[in-house]
Amino acid sequence: MSNAAAPKGRQLIQGIDASGAFPVEYRFAHAKSGNRRLVVVFANFAAPQDYGWSNGVLDQVRANILWIRDRFDGMNSYYLCKDMDFSLERSVAGLIFKVMRALEITADDVTVWGGSKGGSAALFFGLRYGFRNIVSLVPQFAVGTYVRTVHPQVARFMLGEGVPPENVRAVDAILPDLVRSGTHRSANVYLLSSPQDQQYTSQVEPYLGLFAGYDNFNFIYSESPFITDHTQVTRRNVPALLGLLNLLADGIAPRLGHVRNGYEEPDRDRSGIDAMLAADAVVKDASVFPPPVVTGPAPGGQVPVTGSVFTGLAPGAARVSLWENGRFLANVPVGADGSWVWEPAQWSPGRHLVRLYAADGAGFQSPRTQIEFTAAAGAAAPSPPVFPSGPALPAAPVVGTPASYQEVPAAGTPFSGFAAGAARVRFREGGIDLGACPVAPDGGWAWHPDRPWLPGPHLVEVVAADHHGVEGPPTGVAFTAVDTSASLGYHVPPGR
Repeated sequence: MSNAAAPKGRQLIQGIDASGAFPVEYRFAHAKSGNRRLVVVFANFAAPQDYGWSNGVLDQVRANILWIRDRFDGMNSYYLCKDMDFSLERSVAGLIFKVMRALEITADDVTVWGGSKGGSAALFFGLRYGFRNIVSLVPQFAVGTYVRTVHPQVARFMLGEGVPPENVRAVDAILPDLVRSGTHRSANVYLLSSPQDQQYTSQVEPYLGLFAGYDNFNFIYSESPFITDHTQVTRRNVPALLGLLNLLADGIAPRLGHVRNGYEEPDRDRSGIDAMLAADAVVKDASVFPPPVVTGPAPGGQVPVTGSVFTGLAPGAARVSLWENGRFLANVPVGADGSWVWEPAQWSPGRHLVRLYAADGAGFQSPRTQIEFTAAAGAAAPSPPVFPSGPALPAAPVVGTPASYQEVPAAGTPFSGFAAGAARVRFREGGIDLGACPVAPDGGWAWHPDRPWLPGPHLVEVVAADHHGVEGPPTGVAFTAVDTSASLGYHVPPGR
């Protein structure tokens, strides 16, 4: 006996029971949390090393688990016979009962489980030896015919050289006769199959009626576009099957009856839910919530190690969040005019790349933007502005139209607002000067762009200046220009 670790970490104990006519190799895993039940696992043909469900998928099942290897004298056997010698079957059953005695449990505490070849074995051992729960996945009922047709080497091993027809008929009858006899009608039987399984019409469907009268026979008829052949039926149903096994391991035997599952629609149009999720997304599109603008320092510029100041615009935001290399730096409040200022305590000398986004009061976020700069010990600290006619800067202008985040026609969109004490109002986008307009004595102003806007999102900075040309803080206006020329029937000349 030796110990090994399962792929997902559950300790496995390997052993060979040589007390019967045929040595039986097995793996065993102790139950979790004092569970008092046993799951016996039989292997399908393609199982690695002839141990079924041994890839860690059962690692979270709380019960004791006994995996039995279907390898006798180098061949598979359906756990039944060699040359029609059924002492092989009795050797397998002897191991199961030996484990039960060691655990001090009864047949009512046992679930037998397997797929394909293992599903046939689960039905056979469960009904013949009275185990309480039987989970049989895509089994073969006419085992003799199946091995003769599909696995001729296994047929010769089990049925004898030349595969005599009478032996084929005898092994074909084993499972149907056992089910028909009703020797264990009180068993909880769970059978899985699918019309997409090429074996269904010959190996399963003709035998379903034999379970009439069983106390709790459950048939899961799985119809799914993801099932294309025999090997896919169990794979499609693994989550549901593990849920069933965990219930059985907890002493709960559900009554499902005859049920169907599947009906996935992998090509179904998802535009409705995608639109809803996009509308509710935390990170909004730039056309809805523009990313914050950094107005200083200049991209690629230098800042002092201490005493640097970062400024920018984030219209419509409540705060700007700044990060570097995944590390949070600061949350900076945004003023009513959309401006923000951040004075970090200190930078390490060298290159820095800071990423930032704006967030509104509800928690929605803008797309990310970034600023790259170099911190140097000898860099000059920012100079205070020079005020030729006094220290007071003009106030940020109030923009009445267009409203922030409004959709406006690409052609003929005027700006208007109020800028008390200012002489002129200037307009910029992306650092490019768009134009200016005078401010009336009462503070009112209006500006008509001389060219149409390119369709799409825009972020325009509106800045008030005094008689000396000294500018105050900007007001950001985000809007989306919409091309209405097609519906209006006239041509808009190319914009900037």
